[in-house]
Amino acid sequence: MVRDSREEWKTRSSVFDQFTNRLLFKLAGQGHFDELRSIVAPGKEAVVFLATRNDGSPVAVKIYRLETANFSKMYSYIRVDPRYQRLQNRQRQVIFAWTEREYRNLLLARQAGVCVPTPIAHKDNILIMEWIGDTLPSPLLRHSPPENVQQFFDQTMLEMRKLARSGMVHGDLSEYNIINHHEEPTLIDFSHSVTLEAPNSRELLERDVKNVCHYFQNYGITVDEKQIFSELFKEWENARDQEK
Repeated sequence: MVRDSREEWKTRSSVFDQFTNRLLFKLAGQGHFDELRSIVAPGKEAVVFLATRNDGSPVAVKIYRLETANFSKMYSYIRVDPRYQRLQNRQRQVIFAWTEREYRNLLLARQAGVCVPTPIAHKDNILIMEWIGDTLPSPLLRHSPPENVQQFFDQTMLEMRKLARSGMVHGDLSEYNIINHHEEPTLIDFSHSVTLEAPNSRELLERDVKNVCHYFQNYGITVDEKQIFSELFKEWENARDQEK
């Protein structure tokens, strides 16, 4: 199912335990993908692969590491999410819930019109998503600054407003979690995202605004961090009032 590569062996060996292999074959049998082809993003907690379907179209497969993922840190984040208050601090249950939460958050963001990868399926520690890119993955903003920085900044702010209107906050937004896809932003990695009800939602929004503003300020864009936060927070309040 996976093409052998000496460079990928160390990463692969820490990901493909028997449990995960069985899940991959099950998801492949359901038609979600046909073959895992290469590693796109090797991370500490999860690894993202390029996969292809029977018709050759690409999808992204994100696999959370069962043995080496820092589930205690995951639990410290997810336990304040009202949707997971009953979650017990057990390694696999935390990782499975973390994967499910990312799927749910992507779905909510997509429904709100935010430019994110479309979530396709999830099972336990595996998440399958829309592929963002062409033959190669579109680069992270960190590695590929936009040609028109002001325009890209304005578009990023629009995506953040859409997210706030939906009653969500990304929670870990920066140039490392924004893809420069044909000079337009796509937000990724929603595993830290929370809804308005989470007690740390305001703190996470402040961090998102600070990180994004800091990146664009380095490219000469004049930003008012306090004003941006105030505007996004008002969007939140409106979303909360509509829910009542």
